[in-house]
Amino acid sequence: MPEFPWPAGAATGLGSLPGTDIAEAQRLIFGELPDLPHLAELPERGPGADIIGRGAGLLVDLPVQLYAGRWQIARRPGQDLRRAADLWERDLDQLTEQGDGYAGVLKLQAAGPWTLAASLDLAIGGLLLRDPGAVRDLTDSLAEGLRRHVAEVRKRLPHATVLLQVDEPALPSVVAGRVPTESGLGAYRAVERPDAAGGLRRVVEAAGAPVVLHCCAPDVPLDVVRDARAAGVALDLSLLSDLDPLGEALDAGLGLFAGAAATRPPSSGRAPTSAEVADRVRTLWTRLGFPVQRLAAQVVVTPACGLAGAPDRYVRAVLAACRDAGRRLAEV
Repeated sequence: MPEFPWPAGAATGLGSLPGTDIAEAQRLIFGELPDLPHLAELPERGPGADIIGRGAGLLVDLPVQLYAGRWQIARRPGQDLRRAADLWERDLDQLTEQGDGYAGVLKLQAAGPWTLAASLDLAIGGLLLRDPGAVRDLTDSLAEGLRRHVAEVRKRLPHATVLLQVDEPALPSVVAGRVPTESGLGAYRAVERPDAAGGLRRVVEAAGAPVVLHCCAPDVPLDVVRDARAAGVALDLSLLSDLDPLGEALDAGLGLFAGAAATRPPSSGRAPTSAEVADRVRTLWTRLGFPVQRLAAQVVVTPACGLAGAPDRYVRAVLAACRDAGRRLAEV
């Protein structure tokens, strides 16, 4: 069995949390997820804290701006990009302060190249996705930006081991040709799977840290994830329909960040217990036919997706349930 770049029996979050107080959010993460904490994302702070503005803020020599509520490529850096950079700086300052002396694995998150290409507008109109040359420039810019980001965090927390999560919610639509054009009457041409994997691989190879590809959407193209040479994939277990591709990917050595706890409370308002979360992961593992001895090392327990829209009390309960579920799974 391959070695995985995270501790056995670990749990983590997938990024976003409710609220606007980064200090409070980071304290919560270090408190509830001590084995695999992550850098908090707080989209409620507005433009520049959203997944696209935040990801675009890492691009090198490729400035962006807001226009009519959408992010687009700009001629020069402006106030929108400065706001995104300021939010990043505040987040990293809090991470540095509260993670002082931390010597475990720490996870960062950022939007991937295909999700950015399917969300950023060209200055002349239309999505970057329509221009293969622009997509290559975007991918190279993001790869360099993520490399610098990982290096900056290592400088701030020299005892930590960095793990990078690349968020690709648009990836299934990109490879299936389902990204709508501006008119809504058509869709952009599908990106061939080898090309999609090649773009992701450039980011993975440049990052300087192991990469987990996260996609909380149906029909995740696991062959693309594998060909991108990611260390793991983060999925919403409730969206899995065909287990065969997942089984093949895990058998080939891919790690799984198993989204096993709902991101919104049910009508009862009750958060899942750690036993319920652990049973859900264990049941999937059994259906896949893998030995239980591999589970804790290969699988990290997570919520199904980000928690930005959930009540504070539910968020804390879900993170605690995931943490304790991971520890239950390690008790073989």
